[in-house]
Amino acid sequence: MRILIVDDAAFMRMTLRKMLEEFGHEVVGEAVDGNDAVEKYKELNPDLVTMDITMPNKDGITATKEIRELDPKAKVLISSAMGQESMVKDAIIAGASDFIVKPIDPQRMSAAIKKIGEK
Repeated sequence: MRILIVDDAAFMRMTLRKMLEEFGHEVVGEAVDGNDAVEKYKELNPDLVTMDITMPNKDGITATKEIRELDPKAKVLISSAMGQESMVKDAIIAGASDFIVKPIDPQRMSAAIKKIGEK
């Protein structure tokens, strides 16, 4: 699976890249905020986007909505340190395929990607 990683924290992008590549996925790009995510999505057309919620300039929920408007079939996996119910609900309403709470458990990430890939 070709994946775009979106997170404002360089350490988190690096951690996710390593995890995803170990699972055999290709990381086609990284974005540092929601604006960057929408632009890179248009440019790279990934199979999946891992999207942080809390970022500067444009949050992950707004970016997810915009990506889904560009491509209704886009698959977005939201991740956030804030696992509050309202955030999860907002993410799903925005079109997210699934939601993972940080710190990300590798087995949970692998299962979520597998589930999304089957949809």
